[in-house]
Amino acid sequence: MAASIIRRRTVSSSIPIVLLAVVAAGLQSLLQENRAHAAPGVEQSVVKILSTQRKSDFYRPWAKENPEETSGSGVVIAGPRILTNAHMVSYASEVFVQLRKGGDKLPCKVTAIAPGIDLAIVELDDPSKLADIKPLSFAVELPQPKSNITVFGYPTGGDELSITGGIVSRIEYADYYYEAVGVRIQVDAALNPGNSGGPAIQDGKITGLVFSGIVEADNIGYVIPAEEIETFLDDVSDGAYDGKLLEFDLLYTTENAALRQFLKLPENVTGVTVGAPWKQDADYPLMKWDVVTHVGPHAIDNQGFVDVRDGLRLKFNYFVSKLQSDGLVNVTVWRDGKSQVVRVPLQTKRDYLIPYLSGEYPDYFIYGPLVFSPATQELMRSFSGSRPWTRYLLALDSPLLSRLYVPPTEAGEQLVVIASRLPQPITKGYDNRSLGVVGAMNGRKVKNLRHLAELLRDNKEEFVRFEMVDRSESLVFRADELKKATEEVLVNEGIRYQASPSLRDVWKSP
Repeated sequence: MAASIIRRRTVSSSIPIVLLAVVAAGLQSLLQENRAHAAPGVEQSVVKILSTQRKSDFYRPWAKENPEETSGSGVVIAGPRILTNAHMVSYASEVFVQLRKGGDKLPCKVTAIAPGIDLAIVELDDPSKLADIKPLSFAVELPQPKSNITVFGYPTGGDELSITGGIVSRIEYADYYYEAVGVRIQVDAALNPGNSGGPAIQDGKITGLVFSGIVEADNIGYVIPAEEIETFLDDVSDGAYDGKLLEFDLLYTTENAALRQFLKLPENVTGVTVGAPWKQDADYPLMKWDVVTHVGPHAIDNQGFVDVRDGLRLKFNYFVSKLQSDGLVNVTVWRDGKSQVVRVPLQTKRDYLIPYLSGEYPDYFIYGPLVFSPATQELMRSFSGSRPWTRYLLALDSPLLSRLYVPPTEAGEQLVVIASRLPQPITKGYDNRSLGVVGAMNGRKVKNLRHLAELLRDNKEEFVRFEMVDRSESLVFRADELKKATEEVLVNEGIRYQASPSLRDVWKSP
């Protein structure tokens, strides 16, 4: 009986071993297939990126957050240049590259960056170090769904190059960062922190660049396709990044039966309904209740998609920037029972009163114990997850919430906030909470941060009164005490400059 039991255990225990062997062989075969698909020589073109980043401190805008060491990946392309993600090198005080063969960390500089589409170019201080490395070229078309893809990079967990294989799971037109949009490829290859900036390869060519993954999900990552990279490279070829031309009208699907009846749409007419034109100007070509049926020659369905090729449908916005000419794109609209072609103007970003910094440091100036800065989207997001702050701003009836996504009412308009208040006896009795929006100084409306600085510089009155747009308390100081406190604050806090670079000339003006 004992021997019989032992035999049964031996047989049963061999089953998982056999299964593991089969799985391991399958994985090895897949990896070999992906390696072959990637083509030899790719490994030498993949580099490690190391950067020291110091991000913005929105409440102490004269300072920066503590240095953070970051590592990721990059790939050598023609130039010779190194392509990587913008988030790898934004706010970087120093950037180094380490080649596949190892050796010293090579100093380099960021020569182009697009935080929205998350792409950047870095170049070595000594480009001859790349002389023996073959630059990789780009795929000409979007990959086919379910096709094999190989991802190269330097993820955390080791120092050596990591190569993972998978398939293309999905292709879509989606949001990136800072309102940038573009094509995005989803892959099921295992991606981890550090893979960012590494190439996704098919047939020895770059089909895309890794830029993010979903932490809560297994083996779901995203890749910026080659055509978005090529658009970025064309854009920065003149030394500056302008951004992709887009349209910003508010559009809705046209699936609802009652809506279609209201619009008197024939059954064969499909498209998207204009809920609100981006501009209300009389000469703006789109009107509320227009139905946009075509972008160029491409028919738009009732969900807003167009056929890009057999088996691939993307949002119609895919063709907007591709078909634009001189900043305009032809679209067909159904209006008053007939079709007509109009030319819609495009722009690279929305005109927000509260703008995105997009990787830049915030402007500021210090006067007495008060730190003034313009409101930005990043400032809002720095505390947007805090419910007490949201309730606080709602209670103040703050324009930081009510005007978060609206355009300025006049050129140069900014919302100027008190980012923080520094310790000084002259603030005795005042509420120390920040983010009050300054509406006027001594009865004069504040247009923007520079204007407020000029008003303070030129003030001849005995008192300085800051009146708020919201329900924050107004602040009154003696002008001479406020001016004297400025120097004391700079010394006590170890602040080198009273203002950010763009505002320092204000204090030097007569």
